[in-house]
Amino acid sequence: MPILRMMSFVVVISMLALGEAQAKNSDESFFSFLNFAKDKRSAENVSAPDASATKEPAEDPHQKMIKDAESGNLDAQLSLGYIYLYGEGDIKPDYSKAFRYYEMAAAQNDNVAINNLGSLYYSGIGTPADVGKAMEMFDKAAKLGNVEAAVNLAFLYMTENPVQQDSKRAIELFQTAAEKGNPTAQFMLGYAYLNGYLVKKDYNQAFELLQKSALSKYDEAEYQTALLYMEGKGVPQNYGKAVNLLNAARLQGNLDAMMTLGTILAEGHKYPRNVYLAHILFNLASVRGAEHAAEFRDRLAQEMEIDMVLRAQAEADAFRPQPSELTNYIHQTFGENIKAYIDRYLPKPVEKAPKETSKPQTEEHSTLL
Repeated sequence: MPILRMMSFVVVISMLALGEAQAKNSDESFFSFLNFAKDKRSAENVSAPDASATKEPAEDPHQKMIKDAESGNLDAQLSLGYIYLYGEGDIKPDYSKAFRYYEMAAAQNDNVAINNLGSLYYSGIGTPADVGKAMEMFDKAAKLGNVEAAVNLAFLYMTENPVQQDSKRAIELFQTAAEKGNPTAQFMLGYAYLNGYLVKKDYNQAFELLQKSALSKYDEAEYQTALLYMEGKGVPQNYGKAVNLLNAARLQGNLDAMMTLGTILAEGHKYPRNVYLAHILFNLASVRGAEHAAEFRDRLAQEMEIDMVLRAQAEADAFRPQPSELTNYIHQTFGENIKAYIDRYLPKPVEKAPKETSKPQTEEHSTLL
C-alpha cells in the first residue's frame, strides 16, 4: 500500500528549542523552516512483507524500507528521512541519515523533499548550514509548485541574509503564494497593503487578504481584521464583527486582542459594557506583561462586588490559550510577530494615506462567554 503523503499537515520544530536536534542558533537564524509532512504509515505499511506469500520469517519492516529506498522508492526515502530526523520507536534520530534520504528524494525532483532539504541546509541539520543552498532549494521547490517553499524563500529575500536581500522579489513570492491560498502569504501581503510597503496602500485589498488569513484562524490576522472593522477601513464599520474576531484571537492567547477587547468592554461606548470580562482580560494581559493592564484591572475591580472579583480572578487563573494549528505553525516557524519583518525590512511608504470616506456603521452583538 503506497504511503499517504499529506502535504497540508506539517510538524514543525523550533530551532531555538529543537530538543535532541543540534540545530545552529546564530544571529542569522530567523526561522526554523522544518515543515515536514508527518507521513503516518498504516498498519499495512508499504514496507511490510506479504505474510501469505512466504512461510519464511518476516523481513524486518525497517530493513525492507531501507532496501526500497536504496532501490529508488520515493515514499520510502521520504519516510526514512522523517524517521531519522525525529526518531521513531527504537530508532533514534540520525541527522546525517535524515539528510541523505531527503537528498535522495530531492534528486527525483519531488518538491516536498526539495523544500525539506532546503530546511535542513538552512538549519544546519545533517549538513553544514548553508543559506545560499537553502535558498536554491526553496527556489527550485517553489518553481515545482511547492507553496510553502515560496513563502520560505520570500522571508529570506525580505530579511538580511549573507546571499541576497530582495524585498520586491519577496512581495512577488507572497503574491504568488497568496493567490494559491497560503494564509501566511495572505497575511504578509495584506499587511503590506495596509501600510503601503512596496505596494500602494489599499485598504480594500488589505481587508480581503487579512480576512482570508483570519478565516484560516491565524490569531494576528484575526486581530488586524478586527481593527479594520473597528476603523471602517476597507469594510463598513462593525464593532460586533470586530468583537467576535478579537474574542477569537484572545482565546488563542493574542495579547493585543486581550487589551483591545478589554478596553472596548470596559468603556462600553461602541459595544455593550462587560466589566467582568474586561477585568479577566486585563488580568490575563497583566500576567503577560502588557503595560497598564494591571492598573486598568484594579480600576475595574473598584466597581465590582468582591464575589465577582474572586470569580473573575479564578476564571483568569484557569484560562489556557488554545492556539490554532496554523497559529502554532506560524509562531514556531517564522516567529510570534511576523508583521515585524515587514515593519523592519520593507521600504516605508512615502505617499499620504488615501482620505477616508465615512462608512455606514452597523452593529452586531456576540456572546463572549
